[in-house]
This record gives sequence, structure tokens and C-alpha cells, in this order.
Amino acid sequence: MSFDNALMEVTERPPQTMVSGSGSWLFDNDGKRYLDFVQGWAVNCLGHAPALIAEAITQQAQTLISCSPAYYNAPMLTLAKLLADSSGLDKVFFAGSGAEANEGAIKLARKWGGKYRGGAFEIITLQNSFHGRTLATMSASGKPQWEPLFEPKVPGFTKVPINDIDAVIAAINANTVAVMLEPIQGEAGVVPARLEYLQALRKLTKEKNILLILDEVQTGIGRTGKLFAFEHAGILPDIMTLGKGLGGGVPLAALLARRDVCCFDSGDQGGTFSGNPLMTAIGCAVIGEISRPEFLREVASNGDYLRAQLQKLSAEFSLGEVRGTGLLLGLDIPQANAGAIAAAAFANGLLINAPRANILRFMPALNVSKVEIDAMINILGETLTGTA
Repeated sequence: MSFDNALMEVTERPPQTMVSGSGSWLFDNDGKRYLDFVQGWAVNCLGHAPALIAEAITQQAQTLISCSPAYYNAPMLTLAKLLADSSGLDKVFFAGSGAEANEGAIKLARKWGGKYRGGAFEIITLQNSFHGRTLATMSASGKPQWEPLFEPKVPGFTKVPINDIDAVIAAINANTVAVMLEPIQGEAGVVPARLEYLQALRKLTKEKNILLILDEVQTGIGRTGKLFAFEHAGILPDIMTLGKGLGGGVPLAALLARRDVCCFDSGDQGGTFSGNPLMTAIGCAVIGEISRPEFLREVASNGDYLRAQLQKLSAEFSLGEVRGTGLLLGLDIPQANAGAIAAAAFANGLLINAPRANILRFMPALNVSKVEIDAMINILGETLTGTA
């Protein structure tokens, strides 16, 4: 497709234009198909163009698309209750992106600190973390390459290493209001927070009367084989954020919190599209499908299968560790040529992600089949042979 590209340059893109998708497959303007194990960075939890979402869009678009967040609408209320009941948290604010939800979490924690912790406002976050691209969420993130960007950043964030409870203890002071982290650091290279570390954080934050905020934008909505990743550790956060898979491909995110933490006054928080009935109707359809126990069991089973196949590939090509949970997995590339591998895989009809030079990340649709996993392994094996 030849045209004058009016898009602002914010990332490198291949010249192909994607025109359609079905399940685990994406098709470009030349008719070439790609096996998609990125799925919009874990966004398309049910794959491309699922009938379930198309039906929800059609039905809701014929009823009510938007009516202003100043009023209740039925899908907004239904999805809020679904999320509250399934998470164990009490109240929900809807947003359009994970970054917006995380921004809301930061604001809520600071408001709570102002009311109940003598003005405490500092939030402990983790090195190499990723919480979004707004100014506050970039400030909260621990990506080293972001440190010189857009100065001066929002103050009040202390960074500590992951899985080091002593570092968190040492960082807590009178101004500390919360600890905020991802259960699995996706952009850092699929680095999990150990379950015992999450449990220790929950115990510590309760003892210190500070909040535990879990950013489940990538790990939530079934990605790890449970509806929420915190379930693996048997804990409950005070605040949680969701995004990506919640909308199954449309912009929908959520901020959840315990009732006693919800201290926003009218006007403190809002958004033109917050709780939009079209988006929340889609969210209801997604949650209805993914929360089924048999669906989550299949995610866990396919995650184990994908891990085993990647481990075999790693042994064959002298690669590194496979880590992660469910269908969010990373493969270490000691040769530090993950970007070249991902580019060669694209040419071979496979979409995978290289968040760092030494890691490949796999985020297929949650309903991916074992046949499609085998096809991905075959293409990746051919790609690795060609890039060795």
C-alpha cells in the first residue's frame, strides 16, 4: 500500500499494513498471514475478531454507545459488579488504558495518604518496572532509558530491586503511602515477583499501614491461568489496575480498590469515556468467557505445554531460561540478538516480541490451540536455524 504517511513517528514499523485477523492469525495487505503470538501486547485475549466481541459490539451499538459518565448505564454497572465480585475488591473506576488506570491508582493512594497518613505521598516501585507512558506513570516506572526523558518528572517514587523485601523495608519512611508493582514484569523481560515475596509485601504493608498496589494490566484477565495473578500468592491487594485483556481488543481499563481506600471526592477523578457503555458491554462479554473455570484450566494447560516446547527449543539451540506463568512467557537469548530473531520471525510469518536484546516474549491469545503452539515452535525453530 503506497500513501503519504501522516502518522507521527513514535515507533519503527514494518512497511506492511495489517488488514484483517482471525483467531491467532493476522493478515497484511499483500495477503500474507502471520501467526500472532503478540496479540497487541496481550490485548486480544480471545484472538482477532472473535464472534463473542463482534456480537457484543453489534448489540450494544444498536442500543447505547455513549451517554456521559455523569449517568449510570447498565453495562457499566454490570461489569463493575462482575469485577468486584470476582476480585474480592469493592469499588471500580473505568478508564481507557492501563496507564490511565495506573495514574488513577497513584492519585487514589496519594489522596488516601493525605487523609489518613498525615500527608504521606511517596510510592515505592521496582527497578525495571513499567506502568505506562503518562508523565506520572513514566516517573513511577523503573525503565533506565526513561530516566533522562521529559524532565522534570513527577517526584515521589523510590525504586528498589524486585524480590528484595529488605530493600522495601529500608525504603519505607514517614512519607511512604504505598508499594506498587507488577506481579510479572513484562517489559523487563518477563521477570516474576516470587510468590513468597508478594506474600511478604502483603504482610509488611499491613504492618506499616501502607497500601499494596498491584499493576495487573498485563497479568490480569486470565493471562497467568487464574483470573488475577495475585491469586497464585493467596493475597489480596488494596488497589489493583487492569487493562489490555479486559477489553479483548478495545480500549478498556479499570482501577479497583477496597471500600475503605476509596476516598476520592466528586471531581477528583473522571474521564470523558469512563464507563462508556459500548466498551463496558464488551468487557462484560470478555469476563463472562474468561472467568469460566474450564477456560482458565485450558489457559494453564496450554501455558504448561508452551513452556515445555520452548524448553525443548532452548536446549536444542543453546538458549536460556523459560520463565513466566500461564500464557505470559519469556525465553532468554544469551546471544543478545532477540531483536534480530523477532525480525526474522516476522519475515517467516510469525509475530513475537523482543522487549530486550536478551529476551523473547510470548503473549498468544488465551484460546490458542496446541496445534498453533506447535506451528509457532516450528517457525521459531526454522528462524533460529537461519539466524544461528
